[in-house]
Amino acid sequence: MFKKINKTIEIEGMHCEGCVNRVTNVLSSIPGVKKCSVSLEDKKAYLVLSKEIPNSVFQEKIESIGFQIRKNVL
Repeated sequence: MFKKINKTIEIEGMHCEGCVNRVTNVLSSIPGVKKCSVSLEDKKAYLVLSKEIPNSVFQEKIESIGFQIRKNVL
């Protein structure tokens, strides 16, 4: 059984379901991310992790597809 860590990330710049799909795909590709749910309405990604992942990893992935993470949330 894996360790379960919940993490919420606020994401700026999402405007449509296409944005949600891009964010979901990029976050789901990170090793250790077991579940990813992205809400356009809340502008948040809800993650379940199996291990600690540095915040810089999430920031790098999100920025690589043209979005921003609210700095006060990480």
